[in-house]
Amino acid sequence: MKRNSIVITIVLFILAAFAWAGWANWEYRQQAAEKVSAATAQAELVPDTAGGMPQYVSPLKGKPAPTFTLEDLSGNKVSLASYKGKAVLINFWATWCGPCKIETPWLVELRSQYASHGFEILGVSTDDLDRDDKQKLSDERKDIARSAQQLKISYPVLIDGATLSTPYGGLDEMPTSFFVDRNGTVVAAQLGLTSRADIEANIKKALGE
Repeated sequence: MKRNSIVITIVLFILAAFAWAGWANWEYRQQAAEKVSAATAQAELVPDTAGGMPQYVSPLKGKPAPTFTLEDLSGNKVSLASYKGKAVLINFWATWCGPCKIETPWLVELRSQYASHGFEILGVSTDDLDRDDKQKLSDERKDIARSAQQLKISYPVLIDGATLSTPYGGLDEMPTSFFVDRNGTVVAAQLGLTSRADIEANIKKALGE
């Protein structure tokens, strides 16, 4: 009888261990799924209750801007973290983007106007790059540099921005801009071509003015 009790106790212990392991595994998978879901959260257009144009809502608003390090046109590494303490406009654009050609002159002017306030723009090119072919990559860099020169871009231009699509909630339309305050928090986001006034208002928001 005593031996049977010991056997039953051991069996119950093993069953309990399996049950706990199953729960822990489920909990781990649930947390992992939540992390993946948060990382791939997509921005969305929300209808305006006043009947106006749908409003662009980014899942990053009110959250720290995802960190990144990309190359500039000279091959130097540039990180978002190096601009800590400044208000930063991360502007995703492309050489083929028509609306970008309209918006960029406004950005150049606004950057000049607010640079002394502690403001900077990072122009992140989302043009495709062929890193497996050195000659093609060189030509693609030159195309981006040529476009930046034609648009008279005076702020840093970074390449390979398409790699940031997931952490930045999807980059399905160009231009897409994120306004980051001095603490590194996204305070506003804009999808597509808006207006110079809207851009300036969000710059002031990022600066805390």
